[in-house]
Amino acid sequence: MVCETRGNAPRAAIVYWLLNSVKAGRTTMTQLHEPATVSAHPFAAQLSVFPTELGWFALVGAEDRFTLITIGHDSEGDARKAAQRKMPACLAFDQHDWTPEFRERLQDYARGVEVDFVDLKIDFPDRTRFQRRVIAATRRIRWGATRSYGQLAQSAGSPRAARAVGSVMAANRFPIIVPCHRVVGAGGRLGGFSAPQGITLKQRMLELEGGWQSFR
Repeated sequence: MVCETRGNAPRAAIVYWLLNSVKAGRTTMTQLHEPATVSAHPFAAQLSVFPTELGWFALVGAEDRFTLITIGHDSEGDARKAAQRKMPACLAFDQHDWTPEFRERLQDYARGVEVDFVDLKIDFPDRTRFQRRVIAATRRIRWGATRSYGQLAQSAGSPRAARAVGSVMAANRFPIIVPCHRVVGAGGRLGGFSAPQGITLKQRMLELEGGWQSFR
């Protein structure tokens, strides 16, 4: 199923399509200044919703790229609604088990199996250079390890940006793939976690990996 961009669609997506249309000769620069009455490039999104030992997960993407993961929900319906809420309002989902290999890896992780997700491709075209550096540094934190917000800021090349790192973690659309649960506060504090179960789920994930014991 596809979605056509309407008036309330993200401006960045519209600009991205228009600029690429100019390059490809499909759109002229004059047309860029005309009213946005035509539909932008349609896109497809696939949705997989499944149970794990850490609650219900929802996974959104297409082909071999991932757009959103939401975790720790009480029910299938809650996970589906969360995915729909976090994606553009006009997006239509094709719900099926579109990536069984990755779904099984997530379920293995939730059972306590050490799984590495560094090979997975994720889409975050709206992120700044700083945010991308933080995301890349977070993906390098391995199973059983933790980093403080300050340490992660240092790893991202901005040692005074611990608070900004916290904002990047709070907006993370790819928990587990971008393991923000492994980023903790200084002095033995867990810090925040935006999943439905909050820091309870964060602590549970760290205990699952053995990272909470080593952090304390």
